[in-house]
Amino acid sequence: MAKEMKKIMVTGSVGQIGSELTMALREKYGNDNVLATGHRTQPKPELRDSGPFEFINVAKRETIDEVVKKYDIDTIYHLSAILSAVGEKNPYLAWDVNMNGTYNILEAAREFDMTRIFVPSSIAVFGPETPLDNTPQETILKPKTMYGVTKVAGELLCDYYVKRFDVDVRGCRYPGIISYETLPGGGTTDYAVAIYFEAVKNKKYTCFVKEETMLPMMYMPDCIKAAIDLMEADFSQLKHHSDFNVTGMSFSAGELAAEIQKHIPEFVCEYEPDFRQDIADSWPNSLDDSAAREEWGWSPSFDLAAMSEDMLKVLSQRHADGTLDY
Repeated sequence: MAKEMKKIMVTGSVGQIGSELTMALREKYGNDNVLATGHRTQPKPELRDSGPFEFINVAKRETIDEVVKKYDIDTIYHLSAILSAVGEKNPYLAWDVNMNGTYNILEAAREFDMTRIFVPSSIAVFGPETPLDNTPQETILKPKTMYGVTKVAGELLCDYYVKRFDVDVRGCRYPGIISYETLPGGGTTDYAVAIYFEAVKNKKYTCFVKEETMLPMMYMPDCIKAAIDLMEADFSQLKHHSDFNVTGMSFSAGELAAEIQKHIPEFVCEYEPDFRQDIADSWPNSLDDSAAREEWGWSPSFDLAAMSEDMLKVLSQRHADGTLDY
């Protein structure tokens, strides 16, 4: 079985996934055993006050080493990244953070003989030449965004460290992630979060992709479950390491709007595609995640209906309370 994880560090802990994953890890492994790190953005009080927090820059190796030594870190969930839409506006920054940051984390893992590293990938690794429906685990990876390029290179680099240096690195290709806690930070699937907030708040949303645009998605509880389940899996059972397809559901922007209208009949969604439409068009409609199911028992808990009911229940309560922050 895999070695026990004792002292965990989360990079990108202030981001959409990191903020909720950090809290889940603290609940599971103990507050003091999970170090949250960020770059510049101040953490929410819940994150800041529930356990240790440090500012680092993953593109600067010395800032990583400093906290690794200080907290005796043996496990890292590396979530720091510049996402697709922001990455197209600043491709140099995306390369610096995504590639140099990942390399620095892997080097720290090798040098300090760490137990385990989680480096998530993304559906951004796929491109127009990739089969759009039920996209296979093993397929053509020719992305057309800098974010996608860094994620393909990151997968290859992680697998290299597994084979060359015997570093235990794991990762999954996340689809769009939907959550009511922390807003997304510049990805192409952000519309699937914003639409819920706008439906509750204003009963209207202007979507930046076409009505028929279909993409694979996942609700945040399943996103966290995937990360923790993969990290706790027996390494000897894994044939893949850093590139598992995982998904929760697939739907079009129009289907999402129709599902929301079941709860908020007066909701109106309009469509004004922008530069993110081209990115979305290069990504799959749905994923084949059978490798993850077979190798470490992956199974999502939420579909579109269950996710929408939960999202709208929470956001509607917050709106009524005057605490809906968007």
